[in-house]
Amino acid sequence: MSSNDQMRVKLDRTLCDGFGICAKHAPEYFSLDDWGYAVLVGDGNIPAKDQPAVLRALLDCPVHAIIELRDKTDTPAPTTPDQVTNEAEWGFTR
Repeated sequence: MSSNDQMRVKLDRTLCDGFGICAKHAPEYFSLDDWGYAVLVGDGNIPAKDQPAVLRALLDCPVHAIIELRDKTDTPAPTTPDQVTNEAEWGFTR
């Protein structure tokens, strides 16, 4: 990710177990509620200057409750089996 790339994250509070590591690494973006569970501060858009701290919080979360949102590729999903080159990529099963 270059410094010009926009980073976006979301927090899945159903996965959070309240370790608080995210709030330690990036307190500007993660706080803890009254019960000690993480809360995302703001809209999840992370400026380039803060991306290293948020990425460290994402990587250190023991339950993977922080998710980086990425733009979908411009490649359309295949519509016929002949177009499928990597079934796992599209979630197809036979």
